[in-house]
Formats: sequence, structure tokens, C-alpha cells
Amino acid sequence: METTKSENAEYNTMKPFYTTTIPFDWEEVKIKDVGKITSGTTPLRSNMEYHTNGTIPWVKTTDLNNSIIVHTEEKISEVALKETSLRIYPVDTVLVAMYGGFNQIGRTGILGVGATINQALSAITVNKSETDPIFLLNWLNAKVGLWKKLAGSSRKDPNITSKDVGDFPFLKMPLPEQKAIANILVLMDSFINHNNQLIAQKELRKKWLIQNLLTGKKRLKGFCGEWKEVHIKDVSKEVSLKNRGDKQLTVLSCTKYDGLVESLEYWGRKIYADDISTYKIVPKNHFAYATNHIEEGSIGYQDFFDEAIISPMYTVFKTDSSINDLYFYMLLKSHMLIYQYQNRMEGSIDRRGGLRWDAFSIIKIHIPSYEEQTAITQVLQAADKEILLLKTKTDKLREQKKGMMQLLLTGKVRIKKLNL
Repeated sequence: METTKSENAEYNTMKPFYTTTIPFDWEEVKIKDVGKITSGTTPLRSNMEYHTNGTIPWVKTTDLNNSIIVHTEEKISEVALKETSLRIYPVDTVLVAMYGGFNQIGRTGILGVGATINQALSAITVNKSETDPIFLLNWLNAKVGLWKKLAGSSRKDPNITSKDVGDFPFLKMPLPEQKAIANILVLMDSFINHNNQLIAQKELRKKWLIQNLLTGKKRLKGFCGEWKEVHIKDVSKEVSLKNRGDKQLTVLSCTKYDGLVESLEYWGRKIYADDISTYKIVPKNHFAYATNHIEEGSIGYQDFFDEAIISPMYTVFKTDSSINDLYFYMLLKSHMLIYQYQNRMEGSIDRRGGLRWDAFSIIKIHIPSYEEQTAITQVLQAADKEILLLKTKTDKLREQKKGMMQLLLTGKVRIKKLNL
């Protein structure tokens, strides 16, 4: 749908609204002026009749997706509906999260099916002849920062109330203009959702590839030789180099998802010189794992610095020439190896379980030829590249939508007046 700058002075007249301006013919109101705000409840967990074989959707904060809700994690029974204060809200009811900390407050959703809700949510029902629910949803999503500011301004525990929801600012404009803006934003959402579906499909395919290629259940064309069963120590050795302190080196930490990362950048901590005197050196093309929480998959590969340093609580090791390091890293991060780590955790290391090199290094693995390792690595890297490109496209689409919302929801660009 085309948008345009206004064609006459009256249409283009602006007035102040918070830190921006809005068209003169838009009205600043509160959500309670355009909708009814209510909330739900949680049926007693101790009454199994309320939660067993339920058929009625029951929305919690974790079900909110800032978009249309058609599935819920839990359902309640007809008995719960009859014996409690729960009510079924109609399709197009807009929901707002009131509790759960800054990461949850202000999350939204709009019902795509009739559903009940819990007490942590506010339900907004509007007169659809005056207010478009999808427009209201997008308005709330665009202003989520205001919720967080409100929640943290006057309360020890960040939360908002149904009164806060009712008093939240809203811009009332002609219904056709609301619908036109909502249609544009819904179209953008459809592009984003389609891209996310492609990402999910690609990630499932990658999971299948990992489960089959790294176990030899499926072989790539041209490879048929037997895989060798070895212990990790047969193809690698522990490396223990203490920090010399003669030069400034980057401090690394390990995460279960991202492997080795820069500790200062990732965690936002400041580490002083005295704290790193006992740290270990991690040379380039070496592996390191967190001895006390490797069961989470916290293992990484250092291929970006000539040397870096890491806590003495980490184990550092290097493979021999029979191993393709990138293949080995994918294998070490696979679920079948993480399962092995979990089963081999020993004793207490600083009050946590741990997996020292002696126990880690005797884990058995199956290894193909170096050439097959390389070929498998290339297939999995290609799958990663496809996923990364799609995620980059999704990020760009989200930025485009954000920019469009800033223009449309402030009236800087308006839907052509002919359409109103």
C-alpha cells in the first residue's frame, strides 16, 4: 500500500507527543479510554480436575509471542471454568504481561482462539468499530520501553498493574488509518515469520545431518572406509601453559552455545592483573573446556588469537594431525558427547562436579579418515552458512519494520488520505 506526505497544510499540522510530534488530527488518549482491562486467575494446582485432560487454552506469560496466539503450553478443564472466576476471552483480545521482571514486562499477544488467562496478564478488549486490535498490538510492541521505565520507576520488584495498563498512552486516529497501518505491519510480520519458518526447517536439517554424519549412520558419496574407535587421548593431548605475564593477553570464557568468547566483552566484568596470575595460556588452534560445567557443553576452540588466557579451572588440549579440528569441535559439541560428559562428572570441584582430563580423555569416539572428516565439516559449515544468511535477512526485516513503525506510528509518513 502506498504512503505519502500529506497534501495540505491542515493534514500536515503536527503537535507535541512525548519526545516526538504527531498529526494534529490524532487524539492522545489512554488505553482505558478505548478498551476494557481485566485479568485472569490460576486454578488451584492441587485440584487435579482443573488441570487434567483440559481442552480450554490457558495463556501464561511464557505463551506471549508479541503476535497471534493459537497454542498454549497448558489447558484447563471445563470443571475449572465452571468453578473458578476464569472466563474465556474472545479472539482479538490483546494481552499484556504485568509481572516477571524486565524481560517479561510488556510482552504482548493477541488471541487467535478463544482462551482463558492467568493473573499475570492484563486483557484488553476494544470496540472494533473504533479501535483495530492489531494496530493496538503493534502500538504496544513499539512502546515496550515505556513499560520497563514505568516498572522500574517506583517499585522494588519491577512489575506493572492493570491500572498502569489502563493509564498507558495511546494514539487514537481514524479507524481506516489504523487498519491500513496494521495491514502494512502484518505484511512485514508475514515476511519475518516465513523467514523464521525457513530457519527452523534448516536447523532441523542440520540436526539430522549432525545425528547421521557424525555417527556414520549416513555416509557422504565417495566414502566407504571403516571408522576407527579411539579414545580422545589417542588423538589429542593436554596442554598446560601458565600465564607468563610478559604481555597483555585477552581473557576468554566458555559458553555452552558460543564456545570460547572474550570474557570482558561477553560478561561485562573487569578482571585485574592480580586475578590472572594463575591463568592458563590457550594457544591458537587449541581446545578448552570448563572442567566444572562441561556437562552443559561448555567447550570451545581457539582460532582467533595467537595466544589468549583462560581461568585455571579450564582444561586445555590439542589434537594431532589425524584430526580436522573443526570436525572435532562439532563432534565435541554434539549431544551424544555431552551425554558422555554428564555421565562421567566426578567429585566436587569448588562445590561443583567436574570432569578432569583423565576422565575426559578416555571417552571413546569413532573417527573417519581425515578426508571424510573434512567433507563432513564442509557439509555442516554449508548448513550453518544457510542458517546465518536467513537469520541476517530476518534481522534486516525486523530493522525495516522498526523503521516503518517509527514513521507510521508518529505520522511522519501517513497512509494516502484517499484511503481514509
